[in-house]
Amino acid sequence: MKIGGFQKTSLVDYPSRVASIVFLSSCNMRCGYCYNADLACGRVPTVNEDTVLQQLENRQKYVDAVVITGGEPTIWPDLPAFMEKLKAKGFSVKLDTNGLQPDRLESILKAHLADYVAMDVKAPYAKYAQITGVLLDPSKIRQSIDIIKFSGVDYEFRTTVAPGLDVEDLREIRKQIAPAKRWFLQPFHPNSNVMDPQVLQQKWLKTDEIQAACDNLNAGFGECKVRT
Repeated sequence: MKIGGFQKTSLVDYPSRVASIVFLSSCNMRCGYCYNADLACGRVPTVNEDTVLQQLENRQKYVDAVVITGGEPTIWPDLPAFMEKLKAKGFSVKLDTNGLQPDRLESILKAHLADYVAMDVKAPYAKYAQITGVLLDPSKIRQSIDIIKFSGVDYEFRTTVAPGLDVEDLREIRKQIAPAKRWFLQPFHPNSNVMDPQVLQQKWLKTDEIQAACDNLNAGFGECKVRT
């Protein structure tokens, strides 16, 4: 497992928790709008795992949770062992995932290694390859959605409204995940460091358009809102 970054404190990445963030290097998707291409492609320096664990232990007075994000954490076979170490130290653990490894995700949840899961639902199934930049089996995304919803673990689904997605696409995504506890929509923020600069030539929905869509698509969710 390669750790590509460590953030000591976050007040927004884990609901109702003060958390540290561990960024795992590399991803099995190539989303054109990704703003951290170097991390996703494994081009960042690695941070020693023991150093991270020691820093977390030293900061337990200030943080009570750890967010594991990426890249895509579930590509690493030794992720569960790392999560076990965090749980043994008393941390609450949140896992961010793209859902492309349903078997590993299910194993983690059944072992009670995650206390909260956030899954990125990237697109309608028909547009997944276009948005993620890789050929994939959409049934794996569907499987991960169901695994999370019926796991008994607290969760959220979230969608970055990337270039190439419109209101009808959001309607289709809603069908894929509703009913569910939470669905958060996130506007795309243009960045010169995106994975594929060509996405900046496409149209994307602005925040007010996303909010209007959210207002019309929130039935079936305990919480549905736009995160800016």
